[in-house]
Amino acid sequence: MAAPRARAAAAAAVALEAALAPPRDVVLFRHDRDRFFRLLGLFCAGQALFWGYLAHFAFTALRPAPGPAPGPEDPFRPRDNKWRFGFTASCITLGSVIVAAGCLFPLRAVRRVTLLRGGAEVSISTHGPLGLGQGPTITVPLRHVCCRSHRSEVPAAIPLKVKGRPFFFLLDKEGQVCNPRLFNVTVGAYRNL
Repeated sequence: MAAPRARAAAAAAVALEAALAPPRDVVLFRHDRDRFFRLLGLFCAGQALFWGYLAHFAFTALRPAPGPAPGPEDPFRPRDNKWRFGFTASCITLGSVIVAAGCLFPLRAVRRVTLLRGGAEVSISTHGPLGLGQGPTITVPLRHVCCRSHRSEVPAAIPLKVKGRPFFFLLDKEGQVCNPRLFNVTVGAYRNL
């Protein structure tokens, strides 16, 4: 009785080991959102133009008028340059933050996760900044990749941590997990990094 169980357990271990060391590259996750990120880039470019124009307008048109100090009838038109410089700087800062977010967010959204031949390394492809072209593809050892949550536990995106990278990569739940069992035991496994 114990012999059939031992053989079944050994066969399962061999099958799992063979699955973890595939003879060719295996795509584990795929989600191409090129159109969305191009629209996001267009939005960010529009915001940069708007905030840049507003900063230019604030710097050139809001010069203090010569004359006496502002009275109670004109409290919003100060007679020094502090207000003008502050408003210009805030417009430039806000526009820059929007463009920076539009550049960084697509670099964290994963386009494809591939388990490379042999099963020891994983290739992670992302989108390009502002949705322009393909982003970088990084190849890391499988032991340096960790999912912080199981894919059934998260509502929108699966957080993927790569050792040595400051932020999480995000795998959108709308994407396709091509081989769920292999994904769960390789990239989807929790590891202490």
